[in-house]
Amino acid sequence: MQTHCAHVFLGGDVALKMKRAVRYDYLDQSTTKRRHELLNRELALNKPSAPMIYRDVIAVTRAPDGGLELDGTGAPVEWVLRMHRFAEDCEMPTVAASGRLTDPAAEALGRAIHRFHADCPPRPDHGDALIRDILDELQRVLSPFETAVGDGLVSAALGHARRHLSRLSPLLRERAAEGHVRRAHGDLHLRNLLLIDGQPVLFDALEFDERLATCDVLYDLAFLLMDLCHRDLRRPANTTMSAYLLAAGGAEDVGLAALPLFMSVRAAIRAMVLLQTDQATGETGASTSEARQYLTQACSDLADRTPVLIAVGGISGTGKTVLSRDLAPGIGPCPGAVHLRTDTERKAQGRAVDYAPSARHAVYDRMLARAKRLLAAGRSVILDGTFLNAAQRRDAESLSLRCGIGFHGLWLTAPAPDLIERVTARRGDASDANAAVVRAQTAAPSPSMEEPGWRRVDASGTTETTMARARAALDGVHGAG
Repeated sequence: MQTHCAHVFLGGDVALKMKRAVRYDYLDQSTTKRRHELLNRELALNKPSAPMIYRDVIAVTRAPDGGLELDGTGAPVEWVLRMHRFAEDCEMPTVAASGRLTDPAAEALGRAIHRFHADCPPRPDHGDALIRDILDELQRVLSPFETAVGDGLVSAALGHARRHLSRLSPLLRERAAEGHVRRAHGDLHLRNLLLIDGQPVLFDALEFDERLATCDVLYDLAFLLMDLCHRDLRRPANTTMSAYLLAAGGAEDVGLAALPLFMSVRAAIRAMVLLQTDQATGETGASTSEARQYLTQACSDLADRTPVLIAVGGISGTGKTVLSRDLAPGIGPCPGAVHLRTDTERKAQGRAVDYAPSARHAVYDRMLARAKRLLAAGRSVILDGTFLNAAQRRDAESLSLRCGIGFHGLWLTAPAPDLIERVTARRGDASDANAAVVRAQTAAPSPSMEEPGWRRVDASGTTETTMARARAALDGVHGAG
């Protein structure tokens, strides 16, 4: 296998990675000594998170007959990183293509990346300077390809990015001061992820430049989200994002204002790597079409869009979470709206199950506070809760008015016997509602739904039917129709 900076030799249960003798503006592998150093650094970075893959660095030595040996007694002529070869069906692109990147797998992925970031050491650096340096590098490398790519895409993508960076510089510097800039993975796209025994595994972290691997954690995450969006895997992208934000306890919500810029820059980087790989492998022009797609995506990521707030309410068992998960990826630009759910918000805070009014209000207050930060960051939000209390419904609508954005409330309805059957059949769900809870909720007076922002949606049929009815109720909302 070949990349722009390495050869990987596969044989039996062994994989051997050899660095190419290349030198780019951002990468120097031109000497044997330097390649040896980089392989040792790669081993040290990746073995903690992927011990089942990484083994050791060994020499390619000169044999007495003039041939080559692995780890022989002769003089080293090259070095390779020896790894355990993993099955192809563990590779995340294969997992995704086969439909195995399910909601639970994407949630586990978001949590795994957050755990990885939590263990990364913070670095005292200016977040805006890091992005500015990358844009300067992209300008130098991509400018010679401007004509080949065409349509002025290089200039457009980088010009949009610089304007957004100028506006976001105060936020990025503030995030750096708060510890969000860390020595992260640096190359977190789908091909550098595995699913082994049902658990996500991060590998192949960027080893050749500490500054390039030092970045805002959301910039690190943005590479994966951009890659998923590029592959039209909007739902896994959305689920991964929401799971990451939930695991962060809301600490990354404000920073989401920078996500479009981060994703745009990552798309431009991917275009650059494709074009450079073509040159390195003697296949100039082979990837120009896909590079153009990445640069088009980079421009689209930075298009101005107004967020919306959607609330999905109803008695337990009406399918609020299923509908919210189905809607979220299509609301706004990829990866879509952030899905906030009262059940997961409560459990993220370690709260015991408590359906008392005071406890419920505390959870809704927290969810609405998160929604306010996310909307201010330019990201659409879907609120998922029973909203049985009229004050809670009014609070949601009032939030949208204060933020100056559109509000859409969906109130799901279904016969009580159906609701009891649904909650009784649940397994492994974050909701603790049972048949007794449903009976208590249905015994209470039904909301009149006089609030102008709310519309009833019949959820008594299949999930597909409910989705179609919800889309009709949201007619005109970007991506929902």
